[in-house]
Amino acid sequence: MDLSRRWLSLTIIVFASAALLPFCAAQPAGQPAGKKKPPTAATGRHGRSPAPATTKVHQPEPLAQADPALLQSLHWRSIGPFRGGRTRAVAGVPSQPNVFYIGVCNGGVWKTNDYGRTWTPIFDQQPTGSIGAIAVAPSDPNIVYVGSGEGLHRPDLSVGDGIYKSTDAGKTWTHLGLRDGQQIPQLAVDPRDASKVFAAVSGHPYGPNEERGVFRSIDGGQTFLKVLGKDENVGADDVLIDPSNPDTVYATLWEARQGPWENSAWNGSNGGIYKSTDGGQTFQQLTGGLPKEIIQAHIAIAESNPKRLIASVGYKPANVGLFRSDDAGQSWTQITTDPRPAGRIGGGDLSVPRFNPKDPDMIIVTSTVTWKSTDGGKTWTGFRGAPGGDDYQNVWINPNNPQIILLASDQGAIVTVNGGETWSSWYNQPTAQMYHVNADNAFPYRLCSGQQESGSACISSRGDDGQVTIREWHPVAAAPTRRRTSCPSRSARRIFACCAPSQWSFRQSIHTSSISPPTRSGKL
Repeated sequence: MDLSRRWLSLTIIVFASAALLPFCAAQPAGQPAGKKKPPTAATGRHGRSPAPATTKVHQPEPLAQADPALLQSLHWRSIGPFRGGRTRAVAGVPSQPNVFYIGVCNGGVWKTNDYGRTWTPIFDQQPTGSIGAIAVAPSDPNIVYVGSGEGLHRPDLSVGDGIYKSTDAGKTWTHLGLRDGQQIPQLAVDPRDASKVFAAVSGHPYGPNEERGVFRSIDGGQTFLKVLGKDENVGADDVLIDPSNPDTVYATLWEARQGPWENSAWNGSNGGIYKSTDGGQTFQQLTGGLPKEIIQAHIAIAESNPKRLIASVGYKPANVGLFRSDDAGQSWTQITTDPRPAGRIGGGDLSVPRFNPKDPDMIIVTSTVTWKSTDGGKTWTGFRGAPGGDDYQNVWINPNNPQIILLASDQGAIVTVNGGETWSSWYNQPTAQMYHVNADNAFPYRLCSGQQESGSACISSRGDDGQVTIREWHPVAAAPTRRRTSCPSRSARRIFACCAPSQWSFRQSIHTSSISPPTRSGKL
């Protein structure tokens, strides 16, 4: 089964229903609606035909026989919701501080040149919309690599079809390879040579495959060579190049498998953190002070002090922790007992650490909330996020000006230019991940659905001001759900929905915004 079909597209879209009108059964001429014909000798007193074998049943004509001009006059239109969805890949251009790229888990690649004020889709013509990694070549900002497949092992993922490359800053794209990798969570480009790129490939999330591990290309992506891996079950999750010495490369392996049903996942202990000092030709596993049975790890390098590393590590049986090295990975120490920065994002995805490029003691970690440390990771305070959690997936910090930060979450991407004092909006990215969809009986009709980590939404199919805008969108009192859709009742004022995982049923009146809370049994 194509897993990407479990998702709706970036935005809820409506196909005009006029195409179906010619095929609706028409009321016979002269017969008032709702009235029955009087019984006749042919039909009997109950309106039944005494000779059903001779009754000719009218068959509607196939859609293929419709007038082609009728279908050509129809077109798709976006009706929102006009807010961001889960975003995993982030990249900026240090020499162009106003330019950023984001990769949405089911929404393709987007670009802004005004610090996140507006975003433009630049990947819509490609056959995949699931993005896990973006890397801009430090030596040539026109060269952009994109790894498809969101790189998150979870029950509602989408897969990709390999690596893409642009040589004109995202205007056009070329598919390179690694098509069977399906999940590519990280890319790294040599700062000296834009044709040398590393790819961390997680592989098939639901089964074994050979095309997984760390791959390297030295010819701009024309060919890829596997330089780190174990077997068909162990993939790669992270890869970084030391900016002060590009011959030094760090990478992490991850053994994971998703099951075919909700919340079924298994992790092996064949993961680990690896280091190469010869440009990726050979790798050695780093072990000093690290847990023995590593499941997964994310690593960061302090640009101002490359010997300092930090790693978010998941290890057996179900532990997580932040570990720091001050000797380029030879030895490691768990730097804090605070469980918050090491906590998994929303209980699933491993947190992602990043250093302030000019201060090795300042660290930002994206988790359910984004956390910040100014003492090398010993103590932590909240940097960005609601107490309940916005599930932050990734962060990019401008190496020339660390006040400029790009932050990605399940609600989209936001930008700050003043170190987090103020942020751009995520209500300018129509990339919401919607679970199922239903229409109600209002006029104009509304489409309702649950959004990933953002509750539920109903949006009108027609606006009062000439177009559908954010004014036509309204939240609905139901949590996001993969197992049910928001189900409008026959009344245009009332909506029913089920909420995973508790499966409580919620009811809301659109007009009064009142909610009937569930009883202990889950019934209204």
